[in-house]
Amino acid sequence: MSSILVTGGSGFVGGHVILQLLAASHTVRTTVRNLSKETAVREALASAGATNLDKLTFVAADLEKDDGWAEAVAGCEFVQHVASPFPIAQPKDENELIRPAVDGTLRVLKAARDAGVKRVVQTSSFAAVGYGHGHRDTVYDETDWTDVNGPAVQPYMKSKTLAERAAWDFIEREGNGMELAVVNPVGIFGPALNNDLSTSIELVKQMIEGKLPGAPRLYLGAVDVRDVAGMQVKAMTDPAAKNQRFLAVAAGALSMFEMSEILRAGLGDKGPKKRMRELPDWLVRIVAIFNPLAREAVPRLGIKGEASNKKAREVLGWQFRSNEEAIVASGESLIRLGIVG
Repeated sequence: MSSILVTGGSGFVGGHVILQLLAASHTVRTTVRNLSKETAVREALASAGATNLDKLTFVAADLEKDDGWAEAVAGCEFVQHVASPFPIAQPKDENELIRPAVDGTLRVLKAARDAGVKRVVQTSSFAAVGYGHGHRDTVYDETDWTDVNGPAVQPYMKSKTLAERAAWDFIEREGNGMELAVVNPVGIFGPALNNDLSTSIELVKQMIEGKLPGAPRLYLGAVDVRDVAGMQVKAMTDPAAKNQRFLAVAAGALSMFEMSEILRAGLGDKGPKKRMRELPDWLVRIVAIFNPLAREAVPRLGIKGEASNKKAREVLGWQFRSNEEAIVASGESLIRLGIVG
C-alpha cells in the first residue's frame, strides 16, 4: 500500500479522505496548522469507525508558510491536497482568501514535485467552474471555467478558480512529469465528523434549528462527502484520471426551500419544526440594503447553475448517492453528535 499525504486533515473533506485511505490500508500522513488538533482529529475518526489509526501520523504545516511542507511530503507517493479556506462570510479584502489558496497550492505542488510524488489530487470546487456567466441555460461541465471578472463572483469563487488555474499552469511548466487530477464538488453534504462544521453543514444546522428567516431563491448543487472522498481516492491511482478534472455532483441543483423540505421529510420530528417560507426576490433586495449576507445573495437569485456528472460516471465509473441521502445524512450526523436537539 502507498504512503499518502492529505493536507487539511482536520477539515470535513480531509477527514473523510483519511477514513477511506485508512480503510484501504494505506499509510497516511496529514497536515494540520497546529499539532494540538491531533487528539481531536483522532477521536473524530475513531468515532466514525476508522480502522488502522496506527497508520496515521500528523505534521504541522500552514498554507501561508514554507515550514513543514518538505517534511510532510517526504516519502509519499501521492498527495491529496484538500486544505483551502472556506469562510461563512466573505472577507472585506479578497486577498485574505486568494493568497492562501493560490500560494498554498503552489507550496504543496512544489514540495510534492521535489519529493518525487507521482500524482497530486486537488480538491477544487464548482466555484471554479460555474460562476460569472449570469443566467445560463446550458449545463456546466469540466471544460467550463468561472469568469473571475463576471457578475456575482465573490472572493471564495475567485480563490478556488485562481488556485486551480495556478495548479494546472504549474504542472504544465514546472511539474517535471508529476501528474495532477482535480475534483470539483458542488455543495458538500453528508455526515459531519465533529462539531467543526463546514459551511454547507452549518446551513443544514440553521435550517433544523429554524434560525433562517426564510429561503431566498438561491440554488445549490449537492454531493455527499463520502462520494467526494471516494472520487479523490479513485482519481489518485486510476490511469484515466491523469491530468483530468471531474465535477462531483449528485443530480440537479436544489433551492434552499427544497433542501428544507428534504430535511423535514427525512428527519421527521427531529427535523425543521416549521416549514420554511420562500422569500420573494423583492424582499431579499430590500433586506440587502441593511444586511451584507443578503447583499451577497442578490446577484445569484434564481440562477441554478446546473452541473453534469457524466464524466465522473463514465471515466471513473462513479455512482453517486442521491441529493436526499446526502442532505438527510448531514442532519442525522448533527443529531448523533448532539449539535442539534
